[in-house]
Amino acid sequence: MSDHAALFERHRRRLHGLAYRMLGSVGEAEDAVQDTYLRWHGQSLADLRNPEAWLVTACTRLCIDRLRAAKVERAAYTGPWLPEPVLAAEADFEVELAESLSLAFLLVLERLSPAERAAYLLRQAFDYDYPAIAAILGKSEAACRQLVSRAQKHVQADRPRFGAADNQHQAEARDRARDLARRFAQAAESGDVAAFAGLLADDAMIWSDGGGKARAALNVIHGADRCARFFAGLARKNGPGFSRQFCRVNGQPGFVVFHAGVPVSVFTFGIEQGRIRAIFVVRNPDKLARLDLIH
Repeated sequence: MSDHAALFERHRRRLHGLAYRMLGSVGEAEDAVQDTYLRWHGQSLADLRNPEAWLVTACTRLCIDRLRAAKVERAAYTGPWLPEPVLAAEADFEVELAESLSLAFLLVLERLSPAERAAYLLRQAFDYDYPAIAAILGKSEAACRQLVSRAQKHVQADRPRFGAADNQHQAEARDRARDLARRFAQAAESGDVAAFAGLLADDAMIWSDGGGKARAALNVIHGADRCARFFAGLARKNGPGFSRQFCRVNGQPGFVVFHAGVPVSVFTFGIEQGRIRAIFVVRNPDKLARLDLIH
C-alpha cells in the first residue's frame, strides 16, 4: 500500500462518519469520501503538515456542495424524506453509535444551512476547536462561533426528547427499548388496534419514506390512535412470506422486514418515558440497497 493510501485509510472512518452525518446518505457519503481520496492522491505529502486537517477540510467542503444540491432534490421529494438507515446486528447492541446518528437527530440537522450543519457537527460531534473549524470552513473564528450558536439554538428547540439512554441506566433502558420494539412488531403483525395500547405515547408520530417508489404515507401521521390504525390497516394487506430481523438502526432499537428474503422496510423508534413517541419507516428501495451490512 502506498504512503498516500495508508494515510488515507487511517482517517477513512472519521471522514465517512462526518460525511454520513452531513448528508444522511450512505451512498452519498461514500461518494464524498471517494472524491476526497481522488483529490488527496494528487497532493504532495512533503507539502502537508497535517494530513488529517487537509482530509477533513476537503471532505467537509465536498459535503457542503453536495448538501446544497441535495436540499433542492429533497424539497421535491415524494412524501416525508428520511435518512438512509445504518444497521448493526442485534449481537452488536453494545456498538458505539452516538446519538448524533439517530434518524430523529439527523432530521433536526436537515433544518440547518449546510454551513451551520458542518460547523455544528465539527464542534459537537467531532470536538474540533474554533481555530480548526475556521480553517476547515475558510471563515473567521467569530463567524464559526455564530454558525455553531445559531445551529445550537435550532437543535435545542427541535431536538428530539427521546435519544440515547443516560449512562447510569443505559443497560436497563436498552433492554426496555428492545422489548418495546418487539412488542410493537407483534402488534403490527397481528393488526389488532388494541394490541398497541400502552406502547404508543398519546402524541406518537409516524414518518414513512417510500420516495414515490414504495407504498407509504404521504404525510406525517399524528396521534396514537391514528398510528395504531395505520399499522392495523397495513397488517390486513400483508400476505404470507414476510419475516423480520431485529437490529440497531442508527443506534436505536428497530427491525428489518423482509418479503421472500428481500428487505422491504426498516423500522426504528424514538422512545420517551417508556413509550414509543416516534416511528420511522424507510421503504424507499434505493435506501434499502445496502442492507447486506446486517449480519
